[in-house]
Amino acid sequence: MQGALMLLLCMLTGTNAMAAPDSPMDWPPLTSRFESTGGGGWMIEGYDPVIAGMRCVTDFAAVAPDGQVFRNEVEFDAVAVTGGVLCENGRWRAKDGSSSGTTPLRVLIRDDGRRFRSP
Repeated sequence: MQGALMLLLCMLTGTNAMAAPDSPMDWPPLTSRFESTGGGGWMIEGYDPVIAGMRCVTDFAAVAPDGQVFRNEVEFDAVAVTGGVLCENGRWRAKDGSSSGTTPLRVLIRDDGRRFRSP
């Protein structure tokens, strides 16, 4: 009965109240090559953030679908969390100064050094 009530509540509110909370400890591992959060076939390569004071930083390459490579750097706010450091509020810029922006990507650097990315 309780499950049916929860399902009805989800249908009425348009939300998925049964979904698990967004826990960084449950994120997938960060790999050195992954699809850009912007989509469109762009790939990100060489993403290896490190903690530098109150920031997380890394250089990386954005690879266009046609293979053209753009060199960039990103800086996140570093926030201490249980089990590691959460890198959030990312700001990137092209190495040649031609463009800049923000990223919704978040990275968890666990105390053991392993890195995980937001889904």
